[in-house]
Amino acid sequence: MKVGLVVVGVLILLAGAVFAGQGLGYIPGSYMTGDIKWFWIGSGMVVVGVVLGVVGLRSKRV
Repeated sequence: MKVGLVVVGVLILLAGAVFAGQGLGYIPGSYMTGDIKWFWIGSGMVVVGVVLGVVGLRSKRV
């Protein structure tokens, strides 16, 4: 469970970073490009990914 939470957290963090980058227009080629709504959705995903990763790393169960 510990490793699973960390892996899921990292995947959500990376997807959120891509969404945020597209929302800000740094990553072109999608309908999300330049739409600030996707920046906020991606930012929320990054926060969720970090929280899941931290919970996974801090859990006592192996």
